Amino acid sequence: MKPFDWHADPISRATAITKSYRNTQNVRRFLIRECGNAFMFDLPFMAWLKDGVEKTMGDAADEWLRRQAEKRKAQFS
Repeated sequence: MKPFDWHADPISRATAITKSYRNTQNVRRFLIRECGNAFMFDLPFMAWLKDGVEKTMGDAADEWLRRQAEKRKAQFS
């Protein structure tokens, strides 16, 4: 089985985040599509992506949105 090409292979919500995961423009395009134009990588999120726990790109989009909601909630508390 050929390794997933994070630069070129199509990414869906079901795409597994593998040990070969890279923060590529292809990944950024997917996450902007899923999370909106405000999406950006930050160090805690990148660490979460590579923490070795099995997850999918759908999980990644949901986690980024959850973190943003937490930030907004903290801002208005």
